[in-house]
Amino acid sequence: MSENKKRALITGASAGLGRALALALAAHDWELILTARGKDRLDEVQAATGATVVAGDIADPAHRQLLAQAIGAGPLDLVVNNASALGPSPLPPLANYPLDELAALLDTNVIAPLAVIQLTLPLLRERDGVLANISSDAAIGGYEGWGGYGASKAALDQLTNVLAAEQPTLHIYSVDPGDMRTEMHQAAFPGEDISDRPEPETVVPALLRLFHSRPPSGRYLASEVPVAS
Repeated sequence: MSENKKRALITGASAGLGRALALALAAHDWELILTARGKDRLDEVQAATGATVVAGDIADPAHRQLLAQAIGAGPLDLVVNNASALGPSPLPPLANYPLDELAALLDTNVIAPLAVIQLTLPLLRERDGVLANISSDAAIGGYEGWGGYGASKAALDQLTNVLAAEQPTLHIYSVDPGDMRTEMHQAAFPGEDISDRPEPETVVPALLRLFHSRPPSGRYLASEVPVAS
């Protein structure tokens, strides 16, 4: 690849926000490494972007090893930890939340992103890179039924917060994209009409502005990322 060409890793890239972001970055001539569990849909994104794809579960250490091999020696300018699990649907109250389901949720939404961060940090440092962890308003709001998912995203937020203090030369963000019309959001509201929620593509311009403008590390709402003057 060209020395000046930018390279990004996006997890959860087969659908929703991850897919929309991959398509947008490809349109800006980024080289992409994409991963997600859904191989067929990931292959469709690969066909549209020319990305390197590695299908599998980001919570599986063996899959992360394959991902590390795909990344190789770099370069790497951007890492987006977008892959997430919702947990049981319908969303259960914490009083009877299945603890094995909570453990699996934390594994996917907290442990796996940290594992990805650990394997990519050296490459990001070499390129003065950007790390974005996709969060949620459930991380800070007391919404009934969202205790498991919200707790996992709150943990991811704090992980991001501490990492930014430990890695002051990098640009490290926790990004709340807001409600979107995605399969995960639909699973949180089974049987309900969520057609009033915006499509993931509408969030992508804010992410691109964030990655380009590189404000101080921190937590950002996509809807509040300023438009460049």
